[in-house]
Amino acid sequence: MISGIADLHVHGAPSLVERHGFDHEVLGAHGLVGVDFAVLKAHEGSTVERAVLAGQRDQAAGVEVVGGIVLNSPVGGANADAAEVAARLGGRVVWMPTVSAPAHVASATSSELQVHRGLAFRQVDVLAEDGRLLPAWQEVLEVVAAHDQVLASGHLTCAEALVLFRAARAAGVRRLLLNHPRMPFLAWDESAAPELAELGVVLELGILPDILTDGPPSTTLGEHYPHELLAFGGDLGHAHYPTLEQALPGWLSGLEDVVGAAAAERILTVNGRELVQA
Repeated sequence: MISGIADLHVHGAPSLVERHGFDHEVLGAHGLVGVDFAVLKAHEGSTVERAVLAGQRDQAAGVEVVGGIVLNSPVGGANADAAEVAARLGGRVVWMPTVSAPAHVASATSSELQVHRGLAFRQVDVLAEDGRLLPAWQEVLEVVAAHDQVLASGHLTCAEALVLFRAARAAGVRRLLLNHPRMPFLAWDESAAPELAELGVVLELGILPDILTDGPPSTTLGEHYPHELLAFGGDLGHAHYPTLEQALPGWLSGLEDVVGAAAAERILTVNGRELVQA
């Protein structure tokens, strides 16, 4: 189909959620269908060390693997020290809370989050009652800016992410990623799109979120959002959902219908790579 795919959202085992295989097995299978750059993610914490090991095993498959850290409650939420260690070990992405995010906790029993059933963490707040970013997160932003990492929204709502990204830009963060924007529990707001684009926020287009969502697929964001600010993050690896080999052809066809073949290839191969690579 397409070679040189950059996938910004790959899950493997070990995990508290059942996966198709261990990190190197999932990544190896990705490599067979055109992926040569992958970001390994785990809700449980850091994948930085795991990415190094998986990358060594996948050298023959030609997959470059990087990791990051998800700031859920198991790593202390707004923990600048954890973010700093992950960065110094080579982590390229810092995700805001996912399973610990207020929106996720409030919607945990919804059908769109069935993939996380059995996985529950304590809530980690991001905004104060006045709607401002809590001070502890400012320290995290300073770490992300200092190491020129990607700041990803995790499971923050669109409105929460907008507050975060404004503060991040002010703190000097250059690389911004909004995860699975079309999932209903994250309350995508079309009116926020112009400001997000002005801030340079890249929207993540994902296969699993589209499978889990009854509404418009993420690919339709290409109708109005700048194509150079769209990137691929499949969010696959979950044992009870398709593999990339099974799911990519149909999903890619839908993306090409919206943005055209040339733009679709750039979204899958170039945009995410440029966002993440140092």
